[in-house]
Amino acid sequence: MLGDHSSPPADRTLLSQPPKTGLSCKMVLQAVGRVLRKSKAKPNGKKPAAEEKKVYLEPEYAKSRITDCEFRELVVLPREIDLNEWLASNTTTFFHHVNLQYSTISEFCTGEACQTMAVCNTQYYWYDERGKKVKCTAPQYVDFVMSSVQKLVTDEDVFPTKYGREFPSSFESLVKKICRYLFHVLAHIYSSHFKETLALELHGHLNTLYIHFILFAREFNLLDPKETAVMDDLTEVLCSGGGHSGGSTDGASGGGAGAQNHVKER
Repeated sequence: MLGDHSSPPADRTLLSQPPKTGLSCKMVLQAVGRVLRKSKAKPNGKKPAAEEKKVYLEPEYAKSRITDCEFRELVVLPREIDLNEWLASNTTTFFHHVNLQYSTISEFCTGEACQTMAVCNTQYYWYDERGKKVKCTAPQYVDFVMSSVQKLVTDEDVFPTKYGREFPSSFESLVKKICRYLFHVLAHIYSSHFKETLALELHGHLNTLYIHFILFAREFNLLDPKETAVMDDLTEVLCSGGGHSGGSTDGASGGGAGAQNHVKER
């Protein structure tokens, strides 16, 4: 074994610190208030308006990163590193970072504002341990995700940290399950809370996390393309150049493809 996955090294811990935006609480609340007033109204039984423009696809926001590096090179399995160790280490780190990113907008993701776990026109359901489908609000779904993943990554029988312990035969399928859940959370942030993220000036953090996560999942075939199709337009814009922003953190981004809109019951 290469180390304790439950205690990320110093560099990961540093990355997981809440990003500083340089804004006072009053300024943040004022900014969020302005964007929320521009957001579409809550469901009221009336016929919905035309689909809202996807602000996260606009070049001025899509080009934002917190670092400029070749993510395709970053996700490749290093020589002499066990594949399961690499999957475990990165999966644990992605879990912490997605949880941290969601926490920045969690006060806006309420049962009233997000009555279903929706991404564009796709709706996700939670399935309990007995396989029963549970329709829940977005914050409830995210809570189920984070609790479930936390339980897995801290289970010594699933994510072993002691020398000599073997990974279970089902490890890869469990990692795929975790990645599917984390993708749902990231997609919901973009679909329903990008304006709040923008007001908090954290869209660069979100874009960087999404690029790294998607390219890692692609490298090891951890996500079904049908699962991620709902965000294909964003993925094309952010990842078309391997996640590289073209020489600076404000580099240009490519064009987007149309996303598929359908209801999923997974």
